Amino acid sequence: MALTDSVDDSFRRQAEACRDLGSAFNALVCDLLRARLAPDGAFGRRIRDWPGDPAADALALRACGALHALARSGDCAALTAVYPPAAGTLDAVWSGIEAAIRGHDVFLTAYLDSPPQTNEVSRSASILGGCLTVAEATGMPIEVYEIGSSAGLNLGFDGWRYDLGGRSWGDEKSAVTIVSRWEGDAPLAAPLRVVRREGCDRNPLDPARAADCERLLSYIWPDQAERLARTATALRVAAAAGTQVDKADAAGWVEARFAGTGTLGRVRVLLHTIVWQYLPAATQDRIEAAMQAAGRAATAERPVAWLRVEPDGVQGSAGVRLTLWPGGDSRLLGRADYHGRWNRWEPDCLATVPVCGRRPPG
Repeated sequence: MALTDSVDDSFRRQAEACRDLGSAFNALVCDLLRARLAPDGAFGRRIRDWPGDPAADALALRACGALHALARSGDCAALTAVYPPAAGTLDAVWSGIEAAIRGHDVFLTAYLDSPPQTNEVSRSASILGGCLTVAEATGMPIEVYEIGSSAGLNLGFDGWRYDLGGRSWGDEKSAVTIVSRWEGDAPLAAPLRVVRREGCDRNPLDPARAADCERLLSYIWPDQAERLARTATALRVAAAAGTQVDKADAAGWVEARFAGTGTLGRVRVLLHTIVWQYLPAATQDRIEAAMQAAGRAATAERPVAWLRVEPDGVQGSAGVRLTLWPGGDSRLLGRADYHGRWNRWEPDCLATVPVCGRRPPG
């Protein structure tokens, strides 16, 4: 029995996005599931009868993550044998997937319960540019508060080494290097000091816990070895640093941390990257209200900033947007690739589009 139109379309669009973002293998898996997945087992039936919006729920990425997790585990030799770095043919890959579904239907079906968490470390390049802009504008140390933090890897953005298309920033001895093609100017010389960093997530992952690390790595596309290696290294760094993310509802968490006037001589920064579209409308409304209230209470000695890297209706990239109080001026600092491969910095461009938009394709 064929997939429903909405499920079929979600897998088709995800395959296109994977190709655009450099993962031919994940695109192949999406195409195979779309064309050949039968409702014989629980995994197939769950996908075919998905109760929500398959695109908004990132159903294709959930399914791909489940198969990648099983392939990485080695528990299904037939599947592991056709996953990268192997170069399996279309029919060979499908044979491996069939074997996985026959032998591990319960595992694969249960994996669909959770939305994907990528915690893409290369998005730190956009975060760096935004926080340097805040530091340059205020001349103050920064308190960073991130929602949708996952394992908290991007909370350590100022500890990475950056190669920004011929320009560099950060500690040369850092275990993690972010390579991002950078177009336009950025205030790389601005003094940046992060004096507090906190994050929250509805389902936080612990970088010191092997199972949580494997879940995070399962959502990185199998043929993108550099992303996998970079994330694994960042997880080890975060574990050594004792990074922990609060398990909390984003709205209540933001309300608590942006209440009051803050600390004299510090700027509080709310941060999120490719998170907004996953939040219910009521949660979005509460966060916006909390930030507006914090902005009204902000002073030159106790400023507040809101930095977000989110889809905004422009195909193929996210907008990097900053609002700074007092004043509440909102600026589109530039645009960024969803996986951080490039940033186009245009800090004089005024905001003309909504803060956030559709779910990105990957």
